[in-house]
Amino acid sequence: MNRHIIDLFAGPGGWSEGLRRLGRTDIGLEIDAAACATRAAAGHHTIRTDVAAYPTTPLAGKVSGLIGSAPCQTFSSAGLGAGGDDIALCHQGLDDLASGRDTRAVLRTACVDARSLLAVEPLRYALDIRPDWVALEEVPSVEPLFDHMARVLRTVGYSTWVGILNAADHGIPQTRRRAFLLASTTRQVAPPEATHAKAPEPESLFGPGRAAWTTMADALGLSSGGVTTRGEHTGGGNRFTAAGPAWTLTGRARSWKLSIESAPERELTATEAGILQDFPADYPWAGSRTKQFEQIGNAVPPGLAAAVLGTVLEPAHLPLAVAA
Repeated sequence: MNRHIIDLFAGPGGWSEGLRRLGRTDIGLEIDAAACATRAAAGHHTIRTDVAAYPTTPLAGKVSGLIGSAPCQTFSSAGLGAGGDDIALCHQGLDDLASGRDTRAVLRTACVDARSLLAVEPLRYALDIRPDWVALEEVPSVEPLFDHMARVLRTVGYSTWVGILNAADHGIPQTRRRAFLLASTTRQVAPPEATHAKAPEPESLFGPGRAAWTTMADALGLSSGGVTTRGEHTGGGNRFTAAGPAWTLTGRARSWKLSIESAPERELTATEAGILQDFPADYPWAGSRTKQFEQIGNAVPPGLAAAVLGTVLEPAHLPLAVAA
């Protein structure tokens, strides 16, 4: 029987592109029409559906790997912060799922923002279908929920790791920090080793040192320049130089103004934003400019996805840690 990799909240294909670099494919579950159109144009398999309503029973025994990046707007510092008010309800949802009770419908009605409870969906899928491995990604404020999930997964035989990774440490031209949860029943899990550092490291007896972070100028082929972030405003904003990695991209990057030496200030294009998120320059972004930047800002950088997935995809001959 063929076993599949399922990508929850698949978005435009960050995880999928990471898998493609490793010679693998997934099936994405995604509800947003523009993201589904982008995935289709990029050649990624997709089921358009609500992850929270999709049944898990048909997937049992058919899934080798589970990926998940639940919508982060309610937990993001760029959002309204409703997730902070709902965090206790999310912890309750995880406890209830661990004890075999599905209270999502009741808890959802109590949430300030119903989207907050989407953060518990990966545990529902993991407990119901028992994949060999799990890889989840979210904004750093969700790390306590990942710690909670990890404790539950260890009780049913998974080795787990939870922590924060900086995309710049893995060659991505962006200082994007995100929480990750890795779990496996076939190997002792650990985070991917960093390949880059803020300052280049010299060669040692153990081999070459880490390379310097990839700069925005290098990624976009600029000789100089920088970005003024304006959010939704026409003036003000902060500024960073292209001589280092870009700041973290969100949907608001559609308002970033790019200044290049001897050229007028202009808007950052979706293609450029995609490159800073480590997508190919010809990636087929679908939808309006707003929807394109929303997809880009929400996606996992493919290079970081590939680094993370490389730690769980192939079994390693290491003893599995026994949960305490």
